[in-house]
Amino acid sequence: MKTRILGVVAAVVVLIAAAVGYGVLSRDRGPDVNSVAVVTGQPVSVQAKGQLLFRNTAEGPDFGHLATVPVDRPGEPRKVSGLSCDRFAASAGTALCLAAQPGVLPPMTDVIVLDKDLTEIRRIELPGTPSRGRVSPDGKLAYWTLFVNGDSYSETGFSTRAGIFNLSTGKLTKSIEEMGLLLDGKPYYSSDVNYWGITFAADGKKFYATVGTKGKTYLVEADYGKLVARMIRENVECPSLSPDGKRIAFKKRVSADLAAPWRLAVLDLASGKETMLAETRSVDDQAAWLDDRTVAYGLDSAIWAVPADGSGAARELVAQGASPAGV
Repeated sequence: MKTRILGVVAAVVVLIAAAVGYGVLSRDRGPDVNSVAVVTGQPVSVQAKGQLLFRNTAEGPDFGHLATVPVDRPGEPRKVSGLSCDRFAASAGTALCLAAQPGVLPPMTDVIVLDKDLTEIRRIELPGTPSRGRVSPDGKLAYWTLFVNGDSYSETGFSTRAGIFNLSTGKLTKSIEEMGLLLDGKPYYSSDVNYWGITFAADGKKFYATVGTKGKTYLVEADYGKLVARMIRENVECPSLSPDGKRIAFKKRVSADLAAPWRLAVLDLASGKETMLAETRSVDDQAAWLDDRTVAYGLDSAIWAVPADGSGAARELVAQGASPAGV
């Protein structure tokens, strides 16, 4: 009995140390001097056109802070703000920052909604660690995915919670798991249903997401007002709707190799045609559309871009960055 108690105590100590370490690393890492050229002391607005917003992952005191560069001159010194996030998104003058609370067990995340000048509008404390975050095209809806068990989509047994905050009404949907789900037109029920990777259409009424159940993943199309979803295609993860609302960029599982299971692809919603993109490496991210022709994503601590029509080649936009959002 004594040995068992000591084992439990040791496990708790390890978990606490891991949580504290994650919190420290997510806020600050490296020396007192940044390893890339930065500009500080200037206001950062998420409404200024022609900029690429992202999470700075360069070593130094501004690690994890929101940064921005001109989208047509991404090699310029990055302007950094005081806002620190683990995931970031922005659209139409609204920003979303997901920040893990350091040293907390069970893990908790601050879901922070901000205006164009990064002034906090609403802070929501939820269980879990940051995974995905997005803002609707009109800036009226913020939505996210948190891991509540596990920390990788390549693992088995992970659990997620996807939620939505309506800035116009103040309505908070902490989890969309309770919404109705249809498979082949019939109600579908299962205790293992998980949702992640929400992406809204421009009308703020229709959204898409991934649902995982029975070892498979599906793209669902959902009605926000009715909170009813229907499965429309298998093997679609982390969807991202194009600005014209006609295509979905997503992760397609192409291999059983847990080290490299996915390829980026684009689905034409009208025809059902899939196009594999020129990025041949495995990408674990919810791609962001920079425009109707280009998607961006985080990979190997850098931000990359690739044509959405399958042509060309992947190119590095910003070294040492993550969570890209084009404005």
